[in-house]
Amino acid sequence: MNKHRAGGRRHRLLVVGFAVALVAAGTGVTSSANAQPTPASLPFEVQSLDGSGNNQTNPTWGQVGNDYSRVGPATYADGLSEPVAGPDPRSVSNRIVNDIHQNLFSERNVTQWGFAWGQFLDHSFGLRLGAESIDPPGEDAPLPFDPDDPLEEFENDLGVIGFSRSTASPGTGVTTPREQVNVVSSYVDGWAVYGGTDERLEWLREGPVDGDLSNNGARLLLPDEFLPRQDVRGAPGDAPFAEIGGRLLGQPGRAAVAGDVRANENQALTAVHTLFAREHNRIADSLPDSLTEQEKFEIARRVVIAEQQHITYNEFLPALGVTLPAYTGYDPTVNTDLSNEFAATGYRGHSFIHGEIEVATELSRYTPEDLAALEELGVELIIEGDEIEIVIPLNLAFFNPDLVELVGLGPLAQGLGLEPQYKNDEQIDNQLRSVLFQIPVPGNEGCLDGPDLPQCFDGVVDLGAIDIARGRDHGVPLHNDLREAYGLPRLSSFTELTGEDTEEFPPGLGIDDPASLEFVELRDIDGNVIDPADEEAVEGEARFATRATTLAARLKAVYGSVDNLDGFIGMLAEPHLPGSEFSELQLAIWTREFTNLRDGDRFFYGNDPGLTELGWFFGLDFRRTLADVIADNTDIPAADLNDNVFLAAEVAGEATCHIEYDVASQWTGAFHTNLRITNTSDQPLDGWELAWQFRTGQQVNNGWNGVFEQDGPEVTVTNASWNARIEPGAALDGVGFIGGWDNATNAQATHFTVNGARCTRG
Repeated sequence: MNKHRAGGRRHRLLVVGFAVALVAAGTGVTSSANAQPTPASLPFEVQSLDGSGNNQTNPTWGQVGNDYSRVGPATYADGLSEPVAGPDPRSVSNRIVNDIHQNLFSERNVTQWGFAWGQFLDHSFGLRLGAESIDPPGEDAPLPFDPDDPLEEFENDLGVIGFSRSTASPGTGVTTPREQVNVVSSYVDGWAVYGGTDERLEWLREGPVDGDLSNNGARLLLPDEFLPRQDVRGAPGDAPFAEIGGRLLGQPGRAAVAGDVRANENQALTAVHTLFAREHNRIADSLPDSLTEQEKFEIARRVVIAEQQHITYNEFLPALGVTLPAYTGYDPTVNTDLSNEFAATGYRGHSFIHGEIEVATELSRYTPEDLAALEELGVELIIEGDEIEIVIPLNLAFFNPDLVELVGLGPLAQGLGLEPQYKNDEQIDNQLRSVLFQIPVPGNEGCLDGPDLPQCFDGVVDLGAIDIARGRDHGVPLHNDLREAYGLPRLSSFTELTGEDTEEFPPGLGIDDPASLEFVELRDIDGNVIDPADEEAVEGEARFATRATTLAARLKAVYGSVDNLDGFIGMLAEPHLPGSEFSELQLAIWTREFTNLRDGDRFFYGNDPGLTELGWFFGLDFRRTLADVIADNTDIPAADLNDNVFLAAEVAGEATCHIEYDVASQWTGAFHTNLRITNTSDQPLDGWELAWQFRTGQQVNNGWNGVFEQDGPEVTVTNASWNARIEPGAALDGVGFIGGWDNATNAQATHFTVNGARCTRG
């Protein structure tokens, strides 16, 4: 194990003078040689940095350095280590993953916070050994690149796409199947903020770096309120490791340092790291001076971890349409070691990732020098009066932490919540499918996206092809076998897989014909056909598409049989389940993993009464939305943010209703909600049916002023006889209900409609 990950396993009972013997029953306290001397006890146990000891019966479960677990048997060609054969990944990418520059957006209006938060979580609980330049390397296994492929539009001076296998877990792959190592802890535990070792954490905290955490401040080091760079304490070589690439290769000492080594990977990720470092400091600064710096630090860390869990389970997962079983408390029999199927296939949501980030804000935020610096980087600036729109393609955002400071954390955080992310389908944007981490060739600094993109780069890094190869590298089962491992039926044909009506090509078209990929029809979020002459609609509103050939036909031509299909491709080729961003297989993978990460975590917020005591003593409430965190740590007020930043407020087409959903109170097992329905159309409503989705298992128990029905997550309310008519511009109050919840997750309802028409939220 590398030095930057090594470190003692720490279980310390934090002590403060205001509370004595308030450790909750069932929480338990683990002593350690690293425990700090303390005169009294705080009402929570300080969890280790490296994940060890979370499970007291099996203290190594979920800790740093464990092999990824498996749901199904490892699948290797020789039963041990050799990846299974299959179609060339770049060839598959050109025929299946290629979006030919046509964007399709989330049909549920999930914003770019979906992929930004998803990546931040990914960097909290998963990182394969062999991913970093300082790791013991796996075998070099470059992927072929065929410049003569009739569907290839990019050049590649390197001749191959770089790819290295993950490092094999010691002792595997010889007489037993090859396994891979997870080098972060398998919990939602703030790893990305705090890291996994005392050494890294000490460097990240204010105060000296002398091997003694007890003399550090409570705050994290944030020069000018941004992440510290490697050169901020002196020689960059003495700073903790930070992965670099792209523009940082020319100035490695300017890499930002955070808890996770990947914080510089793109500006959205860097922004989230910065946001929660600020949130830690905000909480620490709110605590009384009677506490020691160490006590303030641990209290702030405990709340930040709970906040990240709360956002994940109450906003992120429900917005994506993931419904988990009700929380029934901590289950010590659940092994939280992250599964290979999840890490190497199911969680690879690269189709979500938008090809550019757009920021719309006041021009007065920026000096002429700021604007010149942005233009020099190749950022597109659109100035209209006193407003500015900043358009940042991903190829400029990779390994470029300067952008976060130049654009500003507030505008970036707001911008991520203003536009939907891309649709979670088999297509991946060319910014990731061909030019990932690349630097534009000289003379093409103005290249952004679209048909001119291939001429802007002289190398290819195809994340879609790498995703296919990574699944084979890790021995992830093929698609039908993967379905079987998750208890789903096998599929017998490509049409059964995709839900389309044919797997045959139309006359005159074949798998190697570029015309086979052409889009022949686009539809918006309401299913309306988009006029191909309406360039703005074509570029910004398409949710559903028909191509010249079916996906089933192209899959059959590439793979031959459904039993040969890579798990990654098959998972994304399946249609989405109603009310979800996911296919049947991907939803099963996510549901299992996030249930385990919740139920097997002794420090999950729903299991730790210590958080309640922090509320009593200091007024600290972890039950905050991501919008709350943004508003409290940037100059963007809450009024300028969606109440749920994971869902876009403005949608294509006209919303004809507005819903206010107010949880007036909640108590053990129940909550009280009031609803207000506003008719924003120019026609009266003579009879209405309000519908929404619950995604955390809530149940309507008793409603009033309407007829309530519920089928799983789907709830409908039909008007009573006396409130059926709502005039244009008028609002109806008085509808409400008492609902039941599991005392842990009570996500706000999403996707409101009245008489089938979408509503805005307020």
